[in-house]
Order: sequence, then structure tokens, then C-alpha cells
Amino acid sequence: MRPALANSLSSGTTLALLGGMAAALGAWGLYRHFKKRPTAAEIERHRRFELHSRGKMGDATLLEYREHIAVYSYDIGGVEYMASQDLSDLHLLMPPDPWSTIGSACIKYDPRNPANSIVLCEEWSGLRSTHRVE
Repeated sequence: MRPALANSLSSGTTLALLGGMAAALGAWGLYRHFKKRPTAAEIERHRRFELHSRGKMGDATLLEYREHIAVYSYDIGGVEYMASQDLSDLHLLMPPDPWSTIGSACIKYDPRNPANSIVLCEEWSGLRSTHRVE
């Protein structure tokens, strides 16, 4: 009679363990489903922050503006890059006449991926005005 009792306890323990694992897996699935995913603007803000804090500084040429997009080129290690940055979220940091910044500028870029660069972020600006203040 004892072996039957041991088998029933073992089966009950196994069922409880499997039930607990299923509950934990279900809770994890619900967490993943309802977890707040970052918006595109939050991802872009994080990218700018990382480039500002860890990026290297370099020289660039600001070529033009297309609506809220700055188009610029730069040379890193003999390789020429052409890039653009959407400045929509940073319009309050822009000078009154953005076209006055066309020409020489600074960038911050990722040394591991030089194509990843910025000319403006919340804490820093590589834009240089060509208008003289008198």
C-alpha cells in the first residue's frame, strides 16, 4: 500500500510543479505582451544621447535643409559619408534662420559605425551660424 501512496504524492507534486511553471510562463507572456515598447521618438532621443555622450567629434559640411531634415557630409578615415538628421523634435533649438548655418559644422559620430552621426541634440549643437553678431 505504501508504494501506491508514494506514487500519488509524486504525481501530485509533479502536477503542482508543472502548474507553477505554466503560471510563471503565462505571467511572463502577459508581461511581454503589455510591456510598454519605446516609441520611435524615444528610440531616436536615446540614439542622440548615446552619440552625444560617447561619440567622437568631427568636421562636416551642412549642405541643405529639406523641411525639418538637415543634410550634411563628412569624412572619417578617408571615407566620405553623406547623412541626414530629422530635427523635428529639436526645432526649438534651431536658430531663427537655419539657412545661416549652411557650410561648416561639427558632428558627433559612433567610431564603431561612422555612418551613425548627429549635428544637433538636446545637450549639444554642431551648427555654426554664418551671420555675424554685431
